[in-house]
Amino acid sequence: MAENPTNNTITSIDHIPAGERGKNFPPFDKSTFASQIVWFVIFFVALYVIIARLAIPRIGGIIEARRGRVEGDIADANRLKEQSDAALKAYEKSLADARNRAQALGNETRDALNAKAEAGRKKLEGELNAKLAEAEKTIVGTKAAAMSNVQGIAVDTASAIVQQLIGTAPAGSEVQAAVAAVLKR
Repeated sequence: MAENPTNNTITSIDHIPAGERGKNFPPFDKSTFASQIVWFVIFFVALYVIIARLAIPRIGGIIEARRGRVEGDIADANRLKEQSDAALKAYEKSLADARNRAQALGNETRDALNAKAEAGRKKLEGELNAKLAEAEKTIVGTKAAAMSNVQGIAVDTASAIVQQLIGTAPAGSEVQAAVAAVLKR
């Protein structure tokens, strides 16, 4: 194919000179292989020296700094853990002490209230016993008064019953003697 004069594009490979078409790819060309190995060795050694002298010490320094920081952080974490364990033990001890104090205070309060209630109960019991003794005295007095009235009522009732039965009233002394004899039994 030929060149198109209007768009200046190559339409075929016929235009490459014949001497250049058969050449090998330069990295695979045997005639330049030795010089390529020399330059490869030079660049490899230069790269190795740069990495060994500059990059590896920096990387080693960074790794050492990180190792030191990690060890420091671990030491700080252990120290803080020991502090928190000590604080937890102190908290648990103070909590147990507070519970014991609360228990003792509760026991003291309960004992004081029981003693106060017992004293109040004894006082009330004494007052009730005194009132009971007074009531018993009143009952005995009332009973004696009632019994004396009962004898008089019994004498009057017996006289009335005998009068109704026989038609005549018996003597008052005889009825009193009979009622007294019955009440003594």
